[in-house]
Amino acid sequence: MTAAVNQKNDKQLASEVRVARSLWARFWGLMGRRALPEGQGLLLAPCSSVHTFFMRFPIDVIFLDRDSRVVKIIPAMKPWRMALGGREARSALELEADAAEANSLEPGDVITFSAS
Repeated sequence: MTAAVNQKNDKQLASEVRVARSLWARFWGLMGRRALPEGQGLLLAPCSSVHTFFMRFPIDVIFLDRDSRVVKIIPAMKPWRMALGGREARSALELEADAAEANSLEPGDVITFSAS
């Protein structure tokens, strides 16, 4: 597990981030869960688009470029939706709904990942 921190203000976005690198792990993602507990997240890498099919709760989706710089934020993305990160997106960090706003996250911010 790793922690995700916004370099701009040193705010911790999540204390436990699971990394999904395999095709199956990225596809499965958060499907089947009843909720995403506060302080937890999922980093999909590589990833330039996400879906919330078969999910039961909204999530914040933060698309990152190759330098972990925020290129796009999808706040409180509802179940049964799709989102594209854009040309620069290389990974996506999924957090509980409203986590991005609560931590003052903005496009251009850099997220660091470190062992927790």
